[in-house]
Amino acid sequence: MDIVNYIAVAMSLFLLGIWGIFMNRKNILVMLMSIELMLLAVNMNFLVFSVYLDDVLGQVFALFVLTVAAAESAIGLALLVIYYRIRGTIQVEYINLIRG
Repeated sequence: MDIVNYIAVAMSLFLLGIWGIFMNRKNILVMLMSIELMLLAVNMNFLVFSVYLDDVLGQVFALFVLTVAAAESAIGLALLVIYYRIRGTIQVEYINLIRG
């Protein structure tokens, strides 16, 4: 396969993530999944260019992005569980009611 096909797939994943954030502003869980899609697209670009340029540095950056994505998911989901226990909903429009 050509490198253009891989970049097109990564671009479509990134645009799908942006579309998920802008079109669904009610549910924070969908917003977190959209951020994960965008990070996946960035990882795919790092890996494709790493193989294309025969350089390991892109793969190292992809591993770094994976660890950041895992930490973001763990912290975000923990905050969601706490927020759901307090409010009983995970809608974004009520998130400004939490003070403390």
